[in-house]
Amino acid sequence: MSRISGRNYFTEETERYIIKYNSSTDPEEKQKIFTEHIYYPFYKLAECIIHTFKFYNTDVDQIEDLKYDIVRMLYEEKIDKFDPGRGTKAYSYFGTIIKRWLIAYSNKNYSLRKKAIPLDLESFKDIPESDPELEVISELSLSEFIDIWVEETYSQLTILFPEESEQKIADAILTLFRTRQDLEVFTKKALYVYLKEITGYETVYVTRVVLKLKTTFYDKLKKFQDQGLLADRSR
Repeated sequence: MSRISGRNYFTEETERYIIKYNSSTDPEEKQKIFTEHIYYPFYKLAECIIHTFKFYNTDVDQIEDLKYDIVRMLYEEKIDKFDPGRGTKAYSYFGTIIKRWLIAYSNKNYSLRKKAIPLDLESFKDIPESDPELEVISELSLSEFIDIWVEETYSQLTILFPEESEQKIADAILTLFRTRQDLEVFTKKALYVYLKEITGYETVYVTRVVLKLKTTFYDKLKKFQDQGLLADRSR
Protein backbone atom coordinates (compact mmCIF):
# COMPACT_ATOMS: atom_id res chain seq x y z
CA MET A 1 0.00 0.00 0.00
CA SER A 2 1.33 3.44 -0.88
CA ARG A 3 2.14 6.06 1.69
CA ILE A 4 -0.44 8.41 0.21
CA SER A 5 -3.32 6.01 -0.33
CA GLY A 6 -2.82 4.37 3.07
CA ARG A 7 -4.54 7.19 4.93
CA ASN A 8 -6.78 7.14 7.98
CA TYR A 9 -6.67 10.89 8.51
CA PHE A 10 -8.50 11.96 5.31
CA THR A 11 -11.61 9.84 4.89
CA GLU A 12 -15.01 10.01 3.22
CA GLU A 13 -16.25 11.50 6.47
CA THR A 14 -13.72 14.31 6.03
CA GLU A 15 -15.18 15.02 2.60
CA ARG A 16 -18.69 15.13 4.06
CA TYR A 17 -17.57 17.70 6.61
CA ILE A 18 -15.94 19.81 3.88
CA ILE A 19 -19.24 19.78 1.99
CA LYS A 20 -21.09 20.66 5.20
CA TYR A 21 -18.60 23.47 5.88
CA ASN A 22 -19.14 24.95 2.42
CA SER A 23 -22.93 24.67 2.75
CA SER A 24 -23.10 26.44 6.09
CA THR A 25 -23.79 30.18 6.35
CA ASP A 26 -23.16 30.34 10.10
CA PRO A 27 -19.58 31.58 10.82
CA GLU A 28 -19.48 29.92 14.23
CA GLU A 29 -20.64 26.59 12.85
CA LYS A 30 -18.12 26.78 10.01
CA GLN A 31 -15.30 27.51 12.45
CA LYS A 32 -16.32 24.57 14.64
CA ILE A 33 -16.49 22.18 11.66
CA PHE A 34 -13.11 23.26 10.37
CA THR A 35 -11.37 23.12 13.73
CA GLU A 36 -12.79 19.75 14.79
CA HIS A 37 -13.03 17.85 11.50
CA ILE A 38 -11.01 19.46 8.69
CA TYR A 39 -7.89 21.08 10.16
CA TYR A 40 -6.13 17.85 11.07
CA PRO A 41 -6.76 16.06 7.73
CA PHE A 42 -5.42 19.14 5.89
CA TYR A 43 -2.38 19.23 8.19
CA LYS A 44 -1.60 15.52 7.71
CA LEU A 45 -2.15 15.70 3.96
CA ALA A 46 0.35 18.56 3.75
CA GLU A 47 2.82 16.62 5.89
CA CYS A 48 2.48 13.49 3.78
CA ILE A 49 3.05 15.30 0.48
CA ILE A 50 5.99 17.34 1.79
CA HIS A 51 7.86 14.22 2.91
CA THR A 52 6.77 11.89 0.09
CA PHE A 53 7.97 14.26 -2.63
CA LYS A 54 10.79 15.79 -0.56
CA PHE A 55 9.71 19.43 -0.76
CA TYR A 56 12.50 20.70 1.43
CA ASN A 57 13.48 23.96 -0.33
CA THR A 58 11.91 26.30 2.20
CA ASP A 59 12.37 29.84 3.44
CA VAL A 60 10.95 28.98 6.87
CA ASP A 61 12.86 27.83 9.91
CA GLN A 62 10.92 24.60 10.36
CA ILE A 63 8.97 22.25 8.09
CA GLU A 64 6.23 22.59 10.70
CA ASP A 65 5.81 26.22 9.66
CA LEU A 66 5.42 25.15 6.04
CA LYS A 67 2.59 22.79 6.99
CA TYR A 68 0.76 25.64 8.72
CA ASP A 69 1.25 27.86 5.67
CA ILE A 70 -0.35 25.17 3.50
CA VAL A 71 -3.31 24.69 5.85
CA ARG A 72 -3.84 28.45 5.94
CA MET A 73 -3.73 28.60 2.13
CA LEU A 74 -6.34 25.84 1.85
CA TYR A 75 -8.54 27.48 4.48
CA GLU A 76 -8.35 31.01 3.09
CA GLU A 77 -8.27 30.36 -0.65
CA LYS A 78 -9.32 26.84 -1.70
CA ILE A 79 -11.77 25.05 0.57
CA ASP A 80 -14.82 26.91 -0.71
CA LYS A 81 -13.93 26.03 -4.33
CA PHE A 82 -14.34 22.29 -3.83
CA ASP A 83 -17.27 20.99 -5.89
CA PRO A 84 -18.17 17.32 -5.31
CA GLY A 85 -20.39 17.47 -8.39
CA ARG A 86 -17.31 17.41 -10.63
CA GLY A 87 -16.58 13.83 -9.65
CA THR A 88 -13.20 14.46 -7.99
CA LYS A 89 -12.69 13.22 -4.45
CA ALA A 90 -11.72 15.82 -1.88
CA TYR A 91 -8.49 13.98 -1.09
CA SER A 92 -7.32 14.09 -4.72
CA TYR A 93 -8.56 17.67 -5.20
CA PHE A 94 -6.73 19.15 -2.24
CA GLY A 95 -3.71 16.88 -2.70
CA THR A 96 -3.22 18.24 -6.23
CA ILE A 97 -3.58 21.82 -4.99
CA ILE A 98 -0.95 21.22 -2.30
CA LYS A 99 1.50 19.62 -4.74
CA ARG A 100 1.21 22.42 -7.27
CA TRP A 101 1.53 25.06 -4.54
CA LEU A 102 4.64 23.33 -3.22
CA ILE A 103 6.11 23.03 -6.72
CA ALA A 104 5.80 26.79 -7.25
CA TYR A 105 7.09 27.45 -3.73
CA SER A 106 10.04 25.06 -4.11
CA ASN A 107 11.04 26.40 -7.52
CA LYS A 108 10.92 29.97 -6.23
CA ASN A 109 13.26 29.15 -3.36
CA TYR A 110 15.54 27.09 -5.62
CA SER A 111 15.85 30.01 -8.02
CA LEU A 112 16.64 32.42 -5.21
CA ARG A 113 19.25 30.02 -3.89
CA LYS A 114 20.95 29.93 -7.28
CA LYS A 115 20.82 33.76 -7.35
CA ALA A 116 19.74 33.66 -10.97
CA ILE A 117 17.03 35.51 -12.85
CA PRO A 118 14.22 33.00 -13.32
CA LEU A 119 12.81 32.28 -16.76
CA ASP A 120 9.34 33.80 -17.24
CA LEU A 121 7.59 30.60 -18.31
CA GLU A 122 4.12 32.13 -18.49
CA SER A 123 5.10 34.85 -20.95
CA PHE A 124 7.15 32.37 -22.96
CA LYS A 125 4.19 30.01 -23.40
CA ASP A 126 2.12 32.83 -24.91
CA ILE A 127 4.58 33.42 -27.78
CA PRO A 128 3.78 31.50 -31.00
CA GLU A 129 6.54 29.09 -31.96
CA SER A 130 6.77 30.68 -35.42
CA ASP A 131 7.29 34.17 -34.04
CA PRO A 132 10.76 35.56 -34.94
CA GLU A 133 10.85 37.18 -31.50
CA LEU A 134 11.68 33.72 -30.17
CA GLU A 135 15.28 34.52 -31.03
CA VAL A 136 15.52 36.72 -27.94
CA ILE A 137 14.91 33.67 -25.73
CA SER A 138 17.54 31.44 -27.27
CA GLU A 139 20.12 29.41 -25.42
CA LEU A 140 17.77 27.73 -22.98
CA SER A 141 19.43 25.13 -20.82
CA LEU A 142 18.08 21.59 -20.77
CA SER A 143 16.86 22.20 -17.23
CA GLU A 144 14.89 25.26 -18.32
CA PHE A 145 13.42 23.29 -21.21
CA ILE A 146 12.28 20.57 -18.81
CA ASP A 147 10.49 23.18 -16.70
CA ILE A 148 8.68 24.49 -19.79
CA TRP A 149 7.71 20.97 -20.87
CA VAL A 150 6.37 20.14 -17.41
CA GLU A 151 4.29 23.34 -17.26
CA GLU A 152 2.86 22.70 -20.72
CA THR A 153 2.09 19.07 -19.92
CA TYR A 154 0.35 20.04 -16.67
CA SER A 155 -1.90 22.42 -18.62
CA GLN A 156 -2.88 19.58 -20.99
CA LEU A 157 -3.07 16.81 -18.40
CA THR A 158 -6.77 16.01 -18.77
CA ILE A 159 -6.48 16.05 -22.56
CA LEU A 160 -3.46 13.76 -22.68
CA PHE A 161 -4.85 11.44 -20.01
CA PRO A 162 -8.67 11.27 -19.92
CA GLU A 163 -8.62 8.52 -17.29
CA GLU A 164 -8.33 9.74 -13.69
CA SER A 165 -5.96 6.89 -12.81
CA GLU A 166 -3.55 7.95 -15.57
CA GLN A 167 -3.84 11.59 -14.50
CA LYS A 168 -2.73 10.62 -10.98
CA ILE A 169 0.29 8.73 -12.32
CA ALA A 170 1.23 11.53 -14.72
CA ASP A 171 0.87 14.07 -11.92
CA ALA A 172 3.28 12.07 -9.74
CA ILE A 173 5.81 11.76 -12.59
CA LEU A 174 5.65 15.47 -13.41
CA THR A 175 6.05 16.30 -9.73
CA LEU A 176 9.25 14.26 -9.67
CA PHE A 177 10.54 16.24 -12.66
CA ARG A 178 9.71 19.55 -11.01
CA THR A 179 11.41 18.58 -7.73
CA ARG A 180 14.31 16.75 -9.36
CA GLN A 181 16.93 18.96 -7.64
CA ASP A 182 15.85 17.51 -4.29
CA LEU A 183 15.77 13.86 -5.28
CA GLU A 184 18.39 11.38 -4.29
CA VAL A 185 20.10 9.47 -7.11
CA PHE A 186 17.77 6.78 -8.40
CA THR A 187 18.22 3.97 -10.88
CA LYS A 188 15.44 3.43 -13.41
CA LYS A 189 14.20 0.42 -11.45
CA ALA A 190 14.20 2.38 -8.20
CA LEU A 191 12.20 5.18 -9.79
CA TYR A 192 9.56 2.74 -11.00
CA VAL A 193 9.31 1.24 -7.52
CA TYR A 194 9.04 4.73 -6.06
CA LEU A 195 6.28 5.73 -8.49
CA LYS A 196 4.42 2.51 -7.79
CA GLU A 197 4.63 3.23 -4.06
CA ILE A 198 3.41 6.84 -4.19
CA THR A 199 0.62 6.23 -6.74
CA GLY A 200 -0.57 2.80 -5.65
CA TYR A 201 -0.63 1.57 -9.27
CA GLU A 202 1.24 -1.41 -10.70
CA THR A 203 4.26 -0.96 -12.97
CA VAL A 204 2.30 -1.82 -16.12
CA TYR A 205 0.06 1.24 -15.62
CA VAL A 206 3.00 3.48 -14.71
CA THR A 207 4.87 2.34 -17.83
CA ARG A 208 1.94 3.23 -20.08
CA VAL A 209 1.91 6.79 -18.79
CA VAL A 210 5.71 7.07 -18.89
CA LEU A 211 5.77 6.10 -22.57
CA LYS A 212 3.19 8.73 -23.47
CA LEU A 213 5.01 11.43 -21.52
CA LYS A 214 8.27 10.34 -23.13
CA THR A 215 6.75 10.88 -26.59
CA THR A 216 5.55 14.40 -25.73
CA PHE A 217 8.95 15.21 -24.21
CA TYR A 218 10.99 14.23 -27.26
CA ASP A 219 8.53 15.82 -29.69
CA LYS A 220 8.88 19.12 -27.85
CA LEU A 221 12.64 18.70 -27.51
CA LYS A 222 13.02 18.23 -31.28
CA LYS A 223 11.01 21.39 -31.97
CA PHE A 224 13.23 23.40 -29.65
CA GLN A 225 16.40 21.94 -31.17
CA ASP A 226 15.16 22.65 -34.71
CA GLN A 227 14.42 26.26 -33.73
CA GLY A 228 17.85 26.67 -32.13
CA LEU A 229 16.37 27.44 -28.73
CA LEU A 230 18.51 25.02 -26.74
CA ALA A 231 22.06 25.75 -25.73
CA ASP A 232 24.71 23.61 -27.35
CA ARG A 233 25.92 21.39 -24.49
CA SER A 234 29.01 20.40 -26.48
CA ARG A 235 30.51 23.88 -26.27
